[in-house]
Amino acid sequence: MEKTRSEFDSIGEIEVPADRYWGAQTERALLHFQIGQEIMPQEIIFALALIKRAAAQVNSEIGNLPKNKAKYIIRACDEILAAKLNDHFPLTIWQSGSATQTNMNINEVIANRAIAFAGGKLGSKKPIHPNDDVNMSQSTNDVFPTAMHIATQLLLTKKLLPALGFLRDELQQIEKKFNKVLKIGRTHLQDALPMTLGQEFSGYVAQIDLAIKNIKAQAEHLQNLAIGGTAIGTGLNAPKQFAKKMVERLSGFMGLKFKSAPNKFCALASHDELLMTSSALKTLATALYKITNDIRWLASGPRCGLGELILPDNEPGSSIMPGKVNPTQCEVMLMVCAQVMGNDAVVSFANSQGNFELNVFKPVIIHNVLQSIHLLSNACISFGCYAIRDLKINQKQLDNFVAKSLMQVTVLNPIIGYDKSCAIAKYALLNNISLREASIKLKLLTAKEFDSVVRLHKLTS
Repeated sequence: MEKTRSEFDSIGEIEVPADRYWGAQTERALLHFQIGQEIMPQEIIFALALIKRAAAQVNSEIGNLPKNKAKYIIRACDEILAAKLNDHFPLTIWQSGSATQTNMNINEVIANRAIAFAGGKLGSKKPIHPNDDVNMSQSTNDVFPTAMHIATQLLLTKKLLPALGFLRDELQQIEKKFNKVLKIGRTHLQDALPMTLGQEFSGYVAQIDLAIKNIKAQAEHLQNLAIGGTAIGTGLNAPKQFAKKMVERLSGFMGLKFKSAPNKFCALASHDELLMTSSALKTLATALYKITNDIRWLASGPRCGLGELILPDNEPGSSIMPGKVNPTQCEVMLMVCAQVMGNDAVVSFANSQGNFELNVFKPVIIHNVLQSIHLLSNACISFGCYAIRDLKINQKQLDNFVAKSLMQVTVLNPIIGYDKSCAIAKYALLNNISLREASIKLKLLTAKEFDSVVRLHKLTS
């Protein structure tokens, strides 16, 4: 068997592997963009196949594409959607800023696979042409932004939000389980007033709730699709009803709803919706970082740290120190959050690169957004399963800190005033005695008076 076949494009002929469905433009991209290892996300290939499938249906309904051609194109798209042709999409994200090479990669694969169905010769572009038939009524400039929105909306809805909901529920279980367990609060990393562990975790739950609400709000903007704008937003070479019919075809897929972008010039030249989504992901990352770091510090020890919480022993922590166990789930979550914050910085800059009628940083934008979603989703599941679900408390340490805390003196302010309360706290600290003993020695309160006011559980409400 021959190892290659000849394909041609506007530049000329080029040899492509005989066992691959891509064509000349994909092969040239493999030659000229040997950069990095970040393959175009499968979610984008999936979304592009959906778009090509819908376009074949719409163009056939309008009467511009023969039904037999549409049938072969749809059949090829279905194989892509079934993940049967994954090896035929080799390009990295480091290519044209419009992602022309990836759009042509999928056009060529669909065309050649359709040609195979029709009994034709691969690379002949007959009876199915990658541009004239598969890319009919489309441009890379409206197809790829549409795929970006579809892929992001799909991942947010089907992966991140369920993962966030799972972690939120695990945190809430801790809140309920330890709702009455007293502990000492901390501000400025210094001892503060008493609270319950449930109250502390309720703050974490509220942060996740806010992040979920924010992500859902930003995801609504992703419903607007650029398809129908073609090259620069004017819609040249697309039938009048093409955008409307495409949105109707694409809507309902896996429960998603889409709209035709009201201004196609904006949809091609900027990606503010994806930047807003990235910003929401960054906000989530900062929340998760705070929550995780708190838990990591509260579990520090086991004997020489705060030691209020006990994380599950998942794996040995040291190759040299026997018996050491590390907060690895916390550490991986913190690294994920750092990556997401960095991804947002890239997306922010990339979105500013909309030169006139086209943003030319599309591949790096979608790579970073989708990577952030994947990382956060996986980290939330892992953290919930292997850190939060079996989290335990060190009751002895919690009681010890509460008993030694000086900031309970705050409750005395309304009774003896700030200055006298401060004198009690300082005296207790200097003489290493309790607030109760200090109050009595300074003759500011009797034991009975102190006990009637400083009631720990009352302080938490």
